[in-house]
Amino acid sequence: MHDHHTAPAHSKTHDGKPAVDRHEGHRPEMFRDRLWFSLALTLPILYLSEQVQEWFGYEAVDFPGADWVNPILATVLFFYAGDVFLKGGWREIRARQPGMMTLISIAISVAYVYSIAVSVGLDGEPFYWELATLLDVMLLGHWMEMRSVQSASKALDELAALVPSVAHRVRNGAVEDVPVETLTDGHAILIRPGEQVPVDGVITEGASSMNEAFLTGESRPVAKRDGDEVVSGAVNGEGALTVMVTRTGDDTTLSQIMRLVADAQASRSRFQVLADRAAFWLTIIAIGVALPTLIVWLVFGAEGATFAVARSVTVLVIACPHALGLAIPLVNVNATAISASNGILVRNREAFERGRAIRFVAFDKTGTLTKGRFVVARTTAEGIADDEALSLAAAIESSSEHPLAAAIVNEAERRALERRTGSDVTAVPGQGLEGTVAGRTLRVGRPEWADELRVAVPPALRDALATADSRGESAVVLMEGDRALAVIALADEVRPGAKESIGRLLALGVTPVMITGDAEAVAATVAAELGIDRFHARVLPADKARLVGDLRKEGPTAFVGDGINDAPALLQADLGVAIGAGTNVAIESADLILVEDEPADVARALTLSRATNRKMRQNLGWATGYNAVAIPLAAGVAAPLGILLQPAIGALFMSLSTVIVAFNAVLLRRVDLG
Repeated sequence: MHDHHTAPAHSKTHDGKPAVDRHEGHRPEMFRDRLWFSLALTLPILYLSEQVQEWFGYEAVDFPGADWVNPILATVLFFYAGDVFLKGGWREIRARQPGMMTLISIAISVAYVYSIAVSVGLDGEPFYWELATLLDVMLLGHWMEMRSVQSASKALDELAALVPSVAHRVRNGAVEDVPVETLTDGHAILIRPGEQVPVDGVITEGASSMNEAFLTGESRPVAKRDGDEVVSGAVNGEGALTVMVTRTGDDTTLSQIMRLVADAQASRSRFQVLADRAAFWLTIIAIGVALPTLIVWLVFGAEGATFAVARSVTVLVIACPHALGLAIPLVNVNATAISASNGILVRNREAFERGRAIRFVAFDKTGTLTKGRFVVARTTAEGIADDEALSLAAAIESSSEHPLAAAIVNEAERRALERRTGSDVTAVPGQGLEGTVAGRTLRVGRPEWADELRVAVPPALRDALATADSRGESAVVLMEGDRALAVIALADEVRPGAKESIGRLLALGVTPVMITGDAEAVAATVAAELGIDRFHARVLPADKARLVGDLRKEGPTAFVGDGINDAPALLQADLGVAIGAGTNVAIESADLILVEDEPADVARALTLSRATNRKMRQNLGWATGYNAVAIPLAAGVAAPLGILLQPAIGALFMSLSTVIVAFNAVLLRRVDLG
């Protein structure tokens, strides 16, 4: 058995060292303010630049000291606007992890130092306007990146804002407002209509409805009454509730969800490690190409030192791996947001990426494909109406706590049948119940009881018993005197979305497999109803992991269970999915947690995994392919053909590639998950 389920909390580089965060301590506003300042200084630099004057055919106003305006403005720009890149580059070099900031700082330093040297007497043309526009473009790119990352983090901020700071504690019949952090397990709190729930708890008094959209993505209110659980962040509806606190602080459902989302966003995926490695080597290649480019053009070129420096600076500028740096994080950010809004919590990003290759999905039956509770499958009556038979049986069964009895009573209520009350109801151990309803002496119990009492069972009811037996259903017989009146067949209720989920998996080319501890007949009935061809019945909990291991030999396998007794199987699978987690989301065994009891979310998760994987490959392909073409052009290999990339044009192309990658990542939001 392998354990791939712990998402790393800290980023690592390709060589295992902690990755340097190029935006450590940065805020979007910092780049925005520097950008506006830089643009303000760029305008006079452009106006006074001799090259720009030549291009547009004008002559700048001449005044004493005009030659020193651009060097002074460029110096201010270099040290103020460029400060963030210089410090970032120094951090990377100190950590021996040259990367994006290193490239930018080298490019602007070469351009600035060479330009100042020209201003004080070196033969050549200065790079002031290229330096200024390069800084503008770089600041714009980083501002965009920071805003993207910040917007991704807003989801966590919004979750945190769901928790009120004050709670209404109930003590000795009096209500007092106290800080939420002072609440402990066992305290009673009052939640008024329209208020948000401050902590997790169980309702002890009152009835209402709750909006739990933040947890499940379902906007419809959920009915709540005595004994039901409420979670922090949910919005109370129309009724006042008294709630006993069960979880506070970091143990609440909301806190667990926030931790899961934060871990998923911070975890390094396989693709992120690949992108980091590519960015590292791109930096090495860029520096390795820039130096020979400078030397070759200086030694063999007839254009002079300015041209040689321009070529090497352009190589450094155009190679800045912004697109590569954004290729994976932006896709991850969007995938995390989409999955969370669909009630899919990603705990292990690497496993989520593996979801694209899944060929088998093994489902636990009870609690996953079915609700794990009995419902009336059909009522067959003889000499009496079906509804009448069900009403009489419910009158007797209402005195019992047995799951089959509860199912019969619930069905009678669902059909809005006449509510009757049985009298003198007594239990016959191991057989059923007997009592009186409207003067009629009735019995409701096992089919074997009817045989023991020598009750006449008409052929139609015998057929109904045989059908129930063949389907693995539980059956009870309603008897009056020496004759049977009806047979009520009960079965584990199939979840509404289960059949749709199986259909969607088959459409994705994935084979569903059902694993259950139930009898063969029960398994065959549920499998046939859902359209599942492969199933395993009478499986002990300990054998589930072995069966999942066998499936993995045929192809990548996901296992979907309730996360309680399925931990070994969840860990054994390539992708462990805990379904029906409800409010207990702290499931350490699963890679994905489906908040709702909705099997269809499995197909949604696999669809999103495939789409995410596709976007990552597209972005990596573009970011690396673009540089493979751009760097040689920047070095001047096509100069004999008249194709030259100026540093500022290189910066614009580099930014364009960043925009393309960012736009492609955002397109993930258009994927139809069904």
